[in-house]
Amino acid sequence: MQIAEVYASLQGEGRLAGTPSVFVRTSGCNLRCHWCDTPFTSWQPSGEQRDVTSLIAEVTALGLSHVVVTGGEPLLAAGIGDLCYRLRAAGQHVTIETAATVLPPDGPPTADLMSLSPKLRSSTPAAEHGEWRQRHADRRRRDDVIRTLMQSAPQYQLKFVIDSPADLDETTAWLADLGVTPGTADCRHVQLMPQGTSPEHLAATAAWLQTACIRLGFRFCHRHHIEWFGNVRGS
Repeated sequence: MQIAEVYASLQGEGRLAGTPSVFVRTSGCNLRCHWCDTPFTSWQPSGEQRDVTSLIAEVTALGLSHVVVTGGEPLLAAGIGDLCYRLRAAGQHVTIETAATVLPPDGPPTADLMSLSPKLRSSTPAAEHGEWRQRHADRRRRDDVIRTLMQSAPQYQLKFVIDSPADLDETTAWLADLGVTPGTADCRHVQLMPQGTSPEHLAATAAWLQTACIRLGFRFCHRHHIEWFGNVRGS
């Protein structure tokens, strides 16, 4: 499979934020979010071909017990099921970060936490990107895949990137379609994360988004890695 990078850091988002983790980042994506913060895995996919055995060896040598398999879109990667199975067999806690738009041919990989990040309309690339703009719009929402992945792991989280009140309205409507409504127990699985690549941008959105999370019963999701390390690769 094509791997963009493998590195040790702290998980910056979601329910395991702050956990020392090894990140295995696959290259290649079926979407083209206009605010993508890893264009080297989507717009210009890069990396090297790696086999599962060498990846397991590199991960275990780093001496941590949590692995985050991310991308790009990791569920597109050949051998992703074998990689996740062998990571768990080696005693690793595995989180898979996915846009939840595609399933591997042999079904969802094994994971301890399935982190689903559905893409809102505001993620669609600009008009000048032509064919990719339409592809993205056609592919970004797959409720059937979301439901399958929600049921495939012991734990899941739904993580939405929010940049405006319109994004919040779309999110609550989408969640209602998935059977998740404000004030219910399932709200604990929903994480609302501000869009931004700088602490200043994040703070501006967080100011109103935190209040909305309190009102709706969703969890506010910090983007700690930007606050800790900045918007840089390998962090």
